Amino acid sequence: MVAASTVAPPARGGTGIRAISAAKIEVIAARAVGIFGIVFGLQCLPIMFRQLPDLDRGWADAVNLAVFGGLILVAVASVFNRFVRLATSWVAIAYLGALLVWPLTVVDTAPFATQASWLWFLCTVATACAAVAFPVVWAAAYTVIVPVVYGALRTLPSGGSADTALAALDALYAIMLGLVVLIIITMLRQAASAVDVAQIAALSSYTTAVRQHATELERIEVDAIVHDSVLTTLLSAANARTDADGELAARMAREAIAKVDAASSVLPGSDRAVPVAHLERRLRAAVAGFSAPVSVSVGPLLGHTLPAQAAEALYSAAVQALVNSLQHAGGNGSEQALRRPVRRSLTMHVDASGMVRLAIADSGVGFDVDATPAARIGVRVSILERISSVGGVARVQSARGAGTTIVLAWPAPSEGGQA
Repeated sequence: MVAASTVAPPARGGTGIRAISAAKIEVIAARAVGIFGIVFGLQCLPIMFRQLPDLDRGWADAVNLAVFGGLILVAVASVFNRFVRLATSWVAIAYLGALLVWPLTVVDTAPFATQASWLWFLCTVATACAAVAFPVVWAAAYTVIVPVVYGALRTLPSGGSADTALAALDALYAIMLGLVVLIIITMLRQAASAVDVAQIAALSSYTTAVRQHATELERIEVDAIVHDSVLTTLLSAANARTDADGELAARMAREAIAKVDAASSVLPGSDRAVPVAHLERRLRAAVAGFSAPVSVSVGPLLGHTLPAQAAEALYSAAVQALVNSLQHAGGNGSEQALRRPVRRSLTMHVDASGMVRLAIADSGVGFDVDATPAARIGVRVSILERISSVGGVARVQSARGAGTTIVLAWPAPSEGGQA
């Protein structure tokens, strides 16, 4: 018996799925910082060009290339989603370096007493890049250290000799703004990670459920084959009293071998569709081989199809119901107990909704359905569970002395409907 697995094996790491939500958040954060950096960088360019004559060209060119070049790299990296952390790390480090060398960059400090350096306007951009590039602890430390350095530079002549309280207030404002950006990015990352964890857990549960379902289908199929192909054949052979009974037992043995061979190579879950008329022809051929007559009545089939697995289950369950009737309903030498011949019938039709109905009935001795021992797997496994496993429903109606009727329906009727 070959069990089908409809779920691919897990990927490396055992998750079987990529962190989709977290990856999307990283892309969104990187592109937001890239746009943010370009907008602020363009706003700073006019100020930088006005202040350029007051700066040492060697240091100024190095600072401009490092900072503005980094902002361009972040924008490009965020668009293509490549080397984002490397580019944002460069901007964060370059900005801190630019602050530290600013006293060396300024040649004439007089103009900065009345105007702020262009470098001050990119402080929040640098802390946002740090939030994207660094772990939370490092990013938080950067968000505090850089504004403190910025505030200290404001009090120096190269920074405009600002009042200490005013410089501290600007630094505090920069820290708060940087922490807000860091908190937003961190919260989004945590929420995305929680979604990914839940998604992975759901996938794991689904995989387990599918495997358990496949195992249950295989168990039902094995039980049905064992009952149909082994026990029933042995019982038929043991109870054979006539040549016709012997021929029936031999044919059942050949079919049992074919079923076991087919079960070893056919995967359950096939969605191949077969015409309902094909099921009718198979049932008529099976009925023709029985030693007792069975009347067959087929209504309009309307050209409908059904899954091959469902067709196989309906066929096997119907044939098993007829075999049970031949063995237990009377006939084959036991009609004297009934003092009347047993009439057997098989009716089949398809309604307008596409539901296939089979009814196997006999006028035999019948039995008490509720009193059937649980260990008797014939009706339970070979008929009821077999039809249920493919999405159908089976119903057994019988009473002692009143015959037996077994109704098979696929697909199962909706709630409130009748099979």
